Amino acid sequence: MSKTPDFKPVRANAPANATAHAASNAEPAGYIDDFRRAGHETVDWIAQYLSSLGDRQVLAATKPGQLYDALPASAPQQGESFEAILRDFDQLVMPAVTQWNHPRFFAYFACTGTTPAVLGEMLAAALNTNGLHWKTSPAVAELEQKTLDWLRQWLGLPGGESKNPWFGIVYDTASTSSMHAIVCAREMVDPEARVHGANHGNKGDLVLYTSDQAHSSIEKGAIAVGIGQKNVRKVPSDAQFRMNADTLAAMVAEDKAAGKRPFCVVATIGTTSSTSVDPLPQIVDVAEKYGMWVHVDCAYAGAAAVLPEHKHILAAAERAHSLVFNAHKWLLTPIDLSAFYTRRPDILRQAFSLTPEYLKTTDDPRAHNLMDYGVPLGHRFRALKLWFVLRYFGRERIEAMVRQHIEWAQRLAALVDADPRFERVAPVPFSVVCFRFKGSDDQNRLIMEKVNASGRVFISGTVLNGKQVIRLAIGNLHTVWEDVQEAWDLVAKAAGEV
Repeated sequence: MSKTPDFKPVRANAPANATAHAASNAEPAGYIDDFRRAGHETVDWIAQYLSSLGDRQVLAATKPGQLYDALPASAPQQGESFEAILRDFDQLVMPAVTQWNHPRFFAYFACTGTTPAVLGEMLAAALNTNGLHWKTSPAVAELEQKTLDWLRQWLGLPGGESKNPWFGIVYDTASTSSMHAIVCAREMVDPEARVHGANHGNKGDLVLYTSDQAHSSIEKGAIAVGIGQKNVRKVPSDAQFRMNADTLAAMVAEDKAAGKRPFCVVATIGTTSSTSVDPLPQIVDVAEKYGMWVHVDCAYAGAAAVLPEHKHILAAAERAHSLVFNAHKWLLTPIDLSAFYTRRPDILRQAFSLTPEYLKTTDDPRAHNLMDYGVPLGHRFRALKLWFVLRYFGRERIEAMVRQHIEWAQRLAALVDADPRFERVAPVPFSVVCFRFKGSDDQNRLIMEKVNASGRVFISGTVLNGKQVIRLAIGNLHTVWEDVQEAWDLVAKAAGEV
């Protein structure tokens, strides 16, 4: 960042004058100087924390209620020093933190909160800006547009050269993004639902389709917007846990013949349990035949599409209507930042735009009002941290990391395949390996408990084909192969003890 006068504090406990406000009654004496000192200490703490994470236990060792009971029963009447606050953070809060930034965090989808993003978050917090409409903060609207356009290019989605360029907006999580996609799908086929409700005229006949391997957020989104859980049809998956497109076609035809209205299908590229890839081209073919909205959930695996050799995973995505990718999973950005794209921003705006008099502004085709494109009125400056990440690492370094993680997953899969005590239960297209001990479900659960009790690594499990499965996900910037090897060694050792 260039050192310009504009980046200096407006005041630093200087006497009030023509250019500096007098301190308010609520502002503590030395307010800015306290921050400066504590800020330097905090950055030093963060640097030390990140450089020594591998020495910490991954899982918090506290018991339920332990932190709650250790904290005062009520907030302080008089303000306390940063020194006291930071001391309690270090001594009381940190022991209760599960270290998601740890190089041996292999549970769920491993992720990384990187230093450039931390700085971006710090600046966003200091600015404390809220992008309601363009005028409330042009930077929030336009930096988000540009940053998501850069990311769009990496994902290979159509841009300005296309008849239907993809529009992007940042939400908090994929759950929120997918819920917005479902509302868009409803808006496309039943625009009256915005005014009269999802079940106007006692219809309740809209049907959504997704794989039996899809994330639970799809079902929750349908519940939240009034589609109803019974109207979510789960399409059976094949032996590789991919949605069966022929079965989808048969189910849609059956529902159509029964007077239902198929309106949306959600395909997953990188399912949560096994990272399977649904056959998107065939799914889009079915959806286009029946006029259905297609939403693509690539919240985790979208990062792999940045690699030229993995571009194929988003084949036919340009024919879908919307897509979600979580930069806070495998793209080095701290939670939360979910990038939602659609080639029908007109429908997204039609579904959610509602402008009271106090928020009306002068229309300008380049003045992008974020409040018109979703449920939230407020809009944090989330894109700033992603902008920092993309600029600091660049595409080459991000590609190298993603490619390396995929290669390590293949090496781990080979270790599993070579051990006769274990069986691999799913393909390994990305950086997650699903396998199980050739024993009972209880034995597999016990192996995971033993491994996690070591404090050295954290792995999680899932159920595939009705059996308990051990699941190891690689995805942290600081992970090295030796971390993966250690996790496997602990699994193998635990298997000899069950």
